Amino acid sequence: MLRRLIARVYWTFSRWTLSTQPAPTRPTVLIGAPHTSNWDFVLMLAIAWRLGIEVHWLGKKSLFRGWRGPVMRALGGIAVDRDDPSRIVGDVVAQAHAGEVFGLVVTPDGTRSGHTHWKSGFYRIARETGMPVTLGYVDRTTMTTGLGPTIDLTGDVAGDMDRIRAFYADKSGLRPEHRVEPRLRDEPRSR
Repeated sequence: MLRRLIARVYWTFSRWTLSTQPAPTRPTVLIGAPHTSNWDFVLMLAIAWRLGIEVHWLGKKSLFRGWRGPVMRALGGIAVDRDDPSRIVGDVVAQAHAGEVFGLVVTPDGTRSGHTHWKSGFYRIARETGMPVTLGYVDRTTMTTGLGPTIDLTGDVAGDMDRIRAFYADKSGLRPEHRVEPRLRDEPRSR
């Protein structure tokens, strides 16, 4: 209840407009893109808290060191050991099978700069768990943010990514110069 109150106050005074489709009613992989600024994290929490979505998000384990660890975990953070990221899929599958409704937030364009493609972890997690993908967005050109459609991935990587690219084609993050085209490294370039 406190989180919803904080979110309500935030949206009342924010220069951003929440323009969203309804929150998913089943566990979902929630993509946050374009991820070009640390402020995206604040917007993600404000969206989730306003819509009443229990969110978990993946972060490098260095974010969870010292005093930040308890704070990050309280905000839904899951530390990822980049040397052994495979255990995350098992944890997510267990939560989904336990009947929890949650959004696993993934920023597939990685950190906020220096990448030429999206990381494929969100795709692998969605396919292995059977979870759909909800397209969360930030669009500085319209000062809107929210959730777009929730889609089920088919296994046709290029076709699925075409649908994702079409949604994000007109979206611009806070720092447009850091935008990464929604394309996986191993995806064919012929499309």
